[in-house]
Amino acid sequence: MERVRFEEVSKRYVLGERLNAREALAGAVRRAARRTVQPPDELWSLRDVSFAVADGEALGIVGRNGAGKSTILKILAGITSPSAGVSRTRGRVAALLEVGTGFHPELTGRENVFLNGAVLGMSRRDLVRRFEDIVNFAGTERFLDTPIKRYSSGMQLRLAFAVAAHLEPDVLVVDEVLAVGDAEFQRKCIGRMAEAEQEGRTVVFVSHDLDTLTRLCRRGIWLEAGQVREVGSAQAIVRDYLASGLTSSSSGGALLASGPVTVRDVGVSPASGRPGAALFREDAFVIRVGFDLAEEVPGLDLTLFVTTPNGVRVLDEALSDQGPVQLAAGSYCAELSVPPVLNFGEFTVGLWIGTMHQDFIHETAVTTFTLVGTGHDRPERILVTNAPFEIHAIPSLASGPITGEAGVD
Repeated sequence: MERVRFEEVSKRYVLGERLNAREALAGAVRRAARRTVQPPDELWSLRDVSFAVADGEALGIVGRNGAGKSTILKILAGITSPSAGVSRTRGRVAALLEVGTGFHPELTGRENVFLNGAVLGMSRRDLVRRFEDIVNFAGTERFLDTPIKRYSSGMQLRLAFAVAAHLEPDVLVVDEVLAVGDAEFQRKCIGRMAEAEQEGRTVVFVSHDLDTLTRLCRRGIWLEAGQVREVGSAQAIVRDYLASGLTSSSSGGALLASGPVTVRDVGVSPASGRPGAALFREDAFVIRVGFDLAEEVPGLDLTLFVTTPNGVRVLDEALSDQGPVQLAAGSYCAELSVPPVLNFGEFTVGLWIGTMHQDFIHETAVTTFTLVGTGHDRPERILVTNAPFEIHAIPSLASGPITGEAGVD
């Protein structure tokens, strides 16, 4: 039985749209003063998107920034309505889209559990019954009577997810917000979502962690520019999505741009410096990112990560790993030297540029590369470290056969 259905759903936003009466009146006066009427700038976040999710199914949604993933989740959660088409959801929906949604900063953690639970539709009796489970899951026992405004974003996330996870909803909607939590909490969240699926609940999951997405979801949707590009098994979707890595810009134009950051090109070449040459498994290689900064951004950082076709992230290196970064406005080329530790095969390069508080660029696939090797490299492994392997004889065991009363006739 279908739990969620989208039928040719589209969502339109008017750029610069005024929301209150004073701004609308001022805009009308300015438009009347012009001799020509300019049509409003429009942005279609979704265009004719159709899909269905059955009871007990986990659906993963992938796509680059601005593809429309979050818009789908907001429509599912009832935060916004489609401009065209029909969205149907049966049962109670719990959505975790933004950290601390439904929290009041002046109230304590204890008070916010009851407030947030009530907003999500839980009765006070249910909240009292599940309160200890919620607090234990969140791991915020010591801070229950502290105002939520003094919580870190990670603490707010843990408490918000704990409440949503214990709502026992029919549909659980989770955005990339889980990336805020630490590794241990992420494992707990993923385990809870897997339990929800096993209990027959429907899960809709958006994440840049493609390995987790493929393990949690059997089916996936690939969104591109607000439209469905492909629907199929999660593994096939992730493989095709990663294989479609953006082509590096060679004309001097912008490859990616957001805020003060413009990425001009991303490329992979042998460490020997011969562009265009084949990349061999036994040779080191360099990943280069050319980017411009329109202004100095305090705390700016850059991360490059390498992913297998199955979505497993095998390398994740940040510029700040080597110390604090301070970059003035200008043009730069960041280079990451990678020793010959990867096995032969196809890989995808991802890029993140931002600060602790803001993402400017976060693309799972900006370019792809292939390492050439042979079958002697054992294709089932990902890393080839050639770590030293030693074996030592233990004298007491190697001096002769072991004797004893126990044995086999």
